[in-house]
Amino acid sequence: MSRNETGNPGGSTVVKEQDTSRDDENKNLEDLDVDDDNEHKDPLGFLPFEGTAKQVANWIAVALGVWILLNGVGMIGDGFKMVAGDRAEELFSFAENPFVGLAIGVVATAIIQSSSTTTSIVVGMIAGGLPLNIAVPMLFGANMGTSVTSTLVALGLAGNKRQFKNGFSMATVHDFFNLIAILIFFPLEIFTGFLSRTASAIAPSLSGQGEGVVAGAFEKVGDFLDLITEPLVGLASSLVEPLGDMWGGILLSVIGIGLILLSIQFIGNLLNALLVGKAQEILYAALGKNSFVGLLSGALITTLVQSSSTTTALTVPLAASGKFEVRTLFPFVVGANIGTTMTGLIAAFAASGADAEAAMAGALVHTLFNVCSAIVILGLPFLRKLPPAGSDWLAGLAVKNKLFVFLWIGGVFFAIPILAVFISNALS
Repeated sequence: MSRNETGNPGGSTVVKEQDTSRDDENKNLEDLDVDDDNEHKDPLGFLPFEGTAKQVANWIAVALGVWILLNGVGMIGDGFKMVAGDRAEELFSFAENPFVGLAIGVVATAIIQSSSTTTSIVVGMIAGGLPLNIAVPMLFGANMGTSVTSTLVALGLAGNKRQFKNGFSMATVHDFFNLIAILIFFPLEIFTGFLSRTASAIAPSLSGQGEGVVAGAFEKVGDFLDLITEPLVGLASSLVEPLGDMWGGILLSVIGIGLILLSIQFIGNLLNALLVGKAQEILYAALGKNSFVGLLSGALITTLVQSSSTTTALTVPLAASGKFEVRTLFPFVVGANIGTTMTGLIAAFAASGADAEAAMAGALVHTLFNVCSAIVILGLPFLRKLPPAGSDWLAGLAVKNKLFVFLWIGGVFFAIPILAVFISNALS
């Protein structure tokens, strides 16, 4: 009989408490493995194919899943536009100071579901006389607002705790990166005008140069994406049109969210089976071999598809599959931030006349903000650790209670920015 059992009743209690604690920890680990068989379920398991034929069928199915995802993103964007109409653009007119500009940039982009669209609107307003000190915070806010899509995408993995934790952590690492970038560069810009001064100095040498061959190539890629998504998005839009702009737009957005959730779950299950051996090595080399490669890949792919929402959403099933760590894909997401600024630059290149320099300066501010954020946060080890650590902490909370997901989305992207606008207006 042990000493604790005979002479130290308190010691026995301690042992029991330790055992209970270990049991709780083990239970938490087991909870993440619930439905583990379902995590590796092959959506195309019913097909009578094996070997190479099965692999080809799976990759075709992944392409189909991506197409469904693109359609879902398109429907959400069109749905919000139907609901908001011209009111989304009117939001920007309320920006009377940098703090309101930042808040409006977040809310407007979360509504429009496109930081590229927000940037284009703001660039146009700069050309029309909007001061840079008001416009720049809007561009900062656009970065934050666009990351709401990938956060919603992670909900498609809610049926499996392990996949959901990995996927939600991947989705929100973008949020934490953008928050840290704003905390660093927003005060710096307010007190020094560093970004706007630099952009204004560069703009005269670039403005009024025309779109050029590169811009034309990107435009063709965008036209192709519109071509493959317009039939389904257009059909859905026409079906909800009789309901009116408000209810039709809401229904179209709900359908889009549903398609995104289904496609992400579908793609995630397929990638579990596909990302083994050579296929995993190739994708790893393209996306996460090192920070520079990941950054470059994210920027290039986002520039081509002209949607950081789509690019970052695709990282969610990759992380959920367990084949890629959040820290590995983190630079790729940061690269997507840089790639999404190309739309604004292309629009500014096409501007001419007296307003061309102002438009170019606005577009350059957005690019410089994202490039500088990438250099500073990825370059400094203590800052680089913060976004993955923050997203992992939030994912841990979300696994325990899905309410944290909706509190995060509603609070960060809508409630806090809107409250900031009201407080700022009340104090002014």
